[in-house]
Amino acid sequence: MIAIRNGGAAALALLLFALATLSAIDAAAQTKAVPESRREVEYSFAPLVKRTAPAVVNIYTQRSVRVTTSPLFADPFFRRFFGDDLPGGRERVQNSLGSGVIVDPSGIIVTNNHVIRGAEEITVVLADRREFEATVLRADERTDLAVLRIEAGGERLPHLELRDSDEIEVGDFVLAIGNPFGVGQTVTSGIVSAVARTMVGITDYRFFIQTDAAINPGNSGGALVSMDGKLAGINSAIFSRDGGSNGIGFAIPANMVQTVIAGVASGGKLVRPWLGAGGQTVTADLAPALGLARPVGVVINEIYPGGPAERAGLKRREVVTKVDGREVNDSEALRFRMATQKVGATVRLTVLADGRERTVPVALIAPPEDPPRDLTVLRGNHPLVGATVANLSPALVEELGIDIPPRGVVIMEIRRGSPVQRLRLAPGDVLLRLNDKETRSVEDVRRALGQKAQSWRIVFRRGEQVVNLTVGG
Repeated sequence: MIAIRNGGAAALALLLFALATLSAIDAAAQTKAVPESRREVEYSFAPLVKRTAPAVVNIYTQRSVRVTTSPLFADPFFRRFFGDDLPGGRERVQNSLGSGVIVDPSGIIVTNNHVIRGAEEITVVLADRREFEATVLRADERTDLAVLRIEAGGERLPHLELRDSDEIEVGDFVLAIGNPFGVGQTVTSGIVSAVARTMVGITDYRFFIQTDAAINPGNSGGALVSMDGKLAGINSAIFSRDGGSNGIGFAIPANMVQTVIAGVASGGKLVRPWLGAGGQTVTADLAPALGLARPVGVVINEIYPGGPAERAGLKRREVVTKVDGREVNDSEALRFRMATQKVGATVRLTVLADGRERTVPVALIAPPEDPPRDLTVLRGNHPLVGATVANLSPALVEELGIDIPPRGVVIMEIRRGSPVQRLRLAPGDVLLRLNDKETRSVEDVRRALGQKAQSWRIVFRRGEQVVNLTVGG
């Protein structure tokens, strides 16, 4: 019992607060109790694993590689003359392993493209140890995803449903299931460490779920499973200095997986929708010039004439901050959001300009082949003899998987042993000027090369770099 001798109303209020606090602590303590059974303390993923693990398979591949019997022939000097057909070589069978996920009971399996790249034989081993030969339905280099099929005699196989990966949040529990180091099916647990991770140069569409669940070599193509037993992503890569797991793993989101599977189901080639605009990430240096209080979104700096973006009224210097309500923090996120849409869909872009926000509906279309590619093998008396060139178009840019404006003339192929092979030019380079004449089309290139010259000044773009090359003279 505490007696109040003086201090007035303030002291009384303090005493009442203290008594209320002690009462609350006592009540909370009374709600806690020592567990009375093992069931009350047992925490296990076992029921979830039993339900999902049978849908995760092991994938074994074989391919023939040529190895040299002498290190002398591995020297780059000899490769200039012999290429890969080195004398003294022998064929060797190379084995590799990975994981995959059955996503349809008929026997459709998704894995990483790098797991089956170059394989001559693909064997799928189910969790019950049955083996099947697999055929490749689609191998998509740009997403690093591949779709396989096995014939199980009409049996309905265990499979995982795909979850909407946009619902995954940082902190969610996940399981990684695969075949690390070939030791057999293994399950690890962790949380989602990050979503929309884009600064990872694994695929053309750099947008990953990051997890601290242990992922090791052999886990590639395996399942990242959410707590509802659905496929959240396909495990693809780790950040490691020694080849082992350091708690930084990356998975391709299920929404991208769904896009690739849908392309297979349609029976045609995978066609990604086209926005008709390009931009760059808004950085801290760029934000003030755009009137932004902080770096956010993608500022539009390229709009293709007559494309969906122009028809929708999108303008240069406008900043795209959201796609269908989903935030885009950089250009890679915008590319991912577009790639997971369907041709013919309408997306709602949230854009900022002059401090005002507006919503722009954009009807997406398939990338057009405009202008026609006009595929041409260059012949004559000039340094580009042996190169095959084509007009760039949105369709060709998508086909080649290069991130450049869809205009100009691109080198498609260089014939082995031709004069142009001795230069620094390579497939994918874009010709800009020949002897100070702009080359906007294949016809421009033919016309420029038809002129007699003592020397040739060739300007071309490789990625973001512009290269000047002088030949002769």
